[in-house]
Amino acid sequence: MAPGAEGLHARDFAFEADFASNLRCIPMAVRRKLDLAGVKLKLSHWLALPEPERHTLVEWPDDPGAITDLRRHLLARTAALADGPARPMPPARDEPWQQRGSVPEAVLAACIALGLRLDDVDWAGLDELQRFVLVKLSQPGHEHRNLAAAVAEFLTDPGRP
Repeated sequence: MAPGAEGLHARDFAFEADFASNLRCIPMAVRRKLDLAGVKLKLSHWLALPEPERHTLVEWPDDPGAITDLRRHLLARTAALADGPARPMPPARDEPWQQRGSVPEAVLAACIALGLRLDDVDWAGLDELQRFVLVKLSQPGHEHRNLAAAVAEFLTDPGRP
C-alpha cells in the first residue's frame, strides 16, 4: 500500500452524499483506484454494472496487488459491455495528489478564485485520497462545484491525520 494510503479504499465524503447512496456516479475513492490501476472507466460502464458489483468496487482494497487485480478485472469485465471495454492508460505515478510537498498550482488557483484558504501545511496534513479529490475538483472545466465543500470538510475533519 502506498504511504499514507491506509484505509482510503472505501471512504465516503459528505460532499458526495447526494449521489453516493445509489452509486449513480463514480465515487472519488473509486476514481482514485482507477487512476492507480490505469483504467479509464466511463460512467456508462459504471452504470452498466449491477449495484452490488459497484459496491464491491467501492470496497476493493487499494494495496498494489489489489490494484493490479482491479485493472485485470475491469478490463475483462467491461470487454462485453455495449460501450466496449474500459480503456487502459498509464497508472498514476508521481501525480500532484501523490505529493505532500506543496499545494499544486491548479488547486491553489481554484481555491483563490473561490476565496478559500489552503496552504502547504494544510496540504501536507491531508491524506492521499483527500489530495486526489482536491486536484480532481480543481481541474479546468470542472466548474469547481464541490471544491469549497471538500476543502471545508477536509480541514475540519476530526479524523484528519
